[in-house]
Amino acid sequence: MSRQPSGRATRFTLRAALTASCLAVSLLASAVPAQAQSTLRVVLRNDLASIDPVASTATFARNHGFMVYDQLYALDTKGEPQRQMLESEEVSADGRQWRFTLRDGLRFHDGNPVRAADAVASIRRWAQRDVVGRALAAATGSMEVVDDKTFTITLSRPFALVKQALARPTASALFIMPEAVAQTPATEQITSAVGSGPFIFRRDQWQVGNRAIYERNPEYRARSEAPDGLAGAKTPKVDRIEWLSMPDPSTALGALSTGEIDFWELPPPDMIPALEKMRNVSLAAIDPIGSQVWLRMNAQQPPFNDPRARQALLRVINQRDVLDAAGLPPEDRVERCNAFFYCGTPLESAAGTEGLDRPDPEAARALLKEAGYDGRPIVFLDAADLTTNHAATLVMAEAFSKIGLKMDTVTTDFATLTARRNKRDPVAQGGWNLFITVGNVLDGGDPLSSLYLASPCTGGLAGWPCDEKLEELRRTWWQEQDPAKRRALVDDIQRQAYQSLPYIPAGQFRSRAAFRSNVQGVRATTVPVFWGIEKTGN
Repeated sequence: MSRQPSGRATRFTLRAALTASCLAVSLLASAVPAQAQSTLRVVLRNDLASIDPVASTATFARNHGFMVYDQLYALDTKGEPQRQMLESEEVSADGRQWRFTLRDGLRFHDGNPVRAADAVASIRRWAQRDVVGRALAAATGSMEVVDDKTFTITLSRPFALVKQALARPTASALFIMPEAVAQTPATEQITSAVGSGPFIFRRDQWQVGNRAIYERNPEYRARSEAPDGLAGAKTPKVDRIEWLSMPDPSTALGALSTGEIDFWELPPPDMIPALEKMRNVSLAAIDPIGSQVWLRMNAQQPPFNDPRARQALLRVINQRDVLDAAGLPPEDRVERCNAFFYCGTPLESAAGTEGLDRPDPEAARALLKEAGYDGRPIVFLDAADLTTNHAATLVMAEAFSKIGLKMDTVTTDFATLTARRNKRDPVAQGGWNLFITVGNVLDGGDPLSSLYLASPCTGGLAGWPCDEKLEELRRTWWQEQDPAKRRALVDDIQRQAYQSLPYIPAGQFRSRAAFRSNVQGVRATTVPVFWGIEKTGN
């Protein structure tokens, strides 16, 4: 990460934070009974609001999914797919016929064996929702159950990344559910959380906005390989995980300092100096490549159904201001990153970024005028419980107002935002124009997996961009068998993305998780997972 002065970042005062935290910890300690050493208490970036990792692309659904489910393949630290629930796969010489065999002894939490029929039903449901799943489904001629342990996929057209697709870890991640659960229509939320993963969800103890409880799965059969990224052994080493709601950073700061919680995924950047000074607290970047701030526009509603209006926003965003407002320190940020597939990766590209080295408000105003902007309110959804998202929203709203947009910032929590952003209604009837999200490299590190790059003209994710040329370029990329040729296509894809702007990259940074020093096994997994983590003392 390049060094950059933090500028005019808005900072918490340490004195105010510690004062509030002392009171909060006192209340917390009186309300929560002492826990066994094998209980891991965690605070993640947002609370568990739903349990369906297919129906929701929210991070809370994904985090829940990694607790209770397992995957056919899983990505290692190099981003390569490794067998997870599979014992083997056989591939024809032309790459069109795939035969998959499950490992022996896999069982769901209810005691039933994991069967090929469960895998096939899970793939089919996932493929209705996820950008990667849809790409694989479009290339699939048939998918059949052979016997209880074996199933096949026969491709009708080239698709070079079958194993990568089946390892999908984010957005609508591919987790294997019981067949009866996976037969729930993809448009409906599942009600069961029975999986075959390392932890069992205690739905009877789930309190939305308070806590979610998971217990060690004593029947889980871990692989023999060492943990490597999201792959390898997923051995549960604590008896119980409590995922707690603690939206006030001061509360979390105090709770971590006294051992009332063990792991805090996303402390605000301004609290990092205080955490660095605390005894018995460690910090680590579990996402070494980092994340990007993404501005998503509603391409189906005026004015951003006109690409010139989207281009106007691009020309006024100042990434330095965004990262400054979030309080990100120099060592945890990239000075400016215009690469759709992240800076610091093999797919980093500068294609299409000419003239974007600094904001150009005059050009932005001219583009808005050409797009016919009529002064209507622009509804900018704001998740106040996510520090970086909230800071980025406020900075961008101010910048957009200066080029003549009439901004209406609607501040809620992230769970409410995720519900509203799926509405396709006109803005005046409860719709929206803009929102900020943050994506890590698993969410958008290549043309296949990038959930917000996808621009199908029917379906698609909230924002619903339509760009047939971009979609054709993406298909060409994942059909190409030669990795060198795929890399050469990346520049063409990025140039087209900067023409249509399905979203705008608005700053790259990494965040550091904080955890008690007696918590061992925290690794660079990009997303928070808790197998292999143990507590070694007080």
